[in-house]
Amino acid sequence: MAEELAGSEAVFRAVEREVALMFRRGRARSAEMSRLVHPKLEGLAYSLLAHLSEAGQVRVTDVGAHFGVGKATISRQIKALEELGLVARESDPLDGRVSLVSLTEDGARRYWRAHEHRIASFRAMLGAWEPAELAQFARLLARFNETVATVARREGWAE
Repeated sequence: MAEELAGSEAVFRAVEREVALMFRRGRARSAEMSRLVHPKLEGLAYSLLAHLSEAGQVRVTDVGAHFGVGKATISRQIKALEELGLVARESDPLDGRVSLVSLTEDGARRYWRAHEHRIASFRAMLGAWEPAELAQFARLLARFNETVATVARREGWAE
């Protein structure tokens, strides 16, 4: 029994180590992708542009909630993107106190160009994997992300 627990603990430690490494590399890659969009962008910018690309026009407060940051932090990030002409902000016609934000044409074009570069990188990294391995990896990552999202909702952290 003690051997089983030790083995189980070792597996959890191995998973934690690999996930931490993936996150560190992901943050560095996100910063690189942000600079591909525009040389003046910081690391979070690419993720923010990706969210806007998926969500379309969205409330600034909802963007902040999605990333788990306060209104002041997300407003600064959006202001920087706005000053570079990558996003547009306008008042919500239903509630003038609320700001809506979306990608500009230039922001969408630059984001998609960087995104295609990122996809090409994944193809290069994982091109030697068998399709069944890739499918299994995608399923396991989706399951992991669903678990993380459930815990995030339950404990009140951002997704």
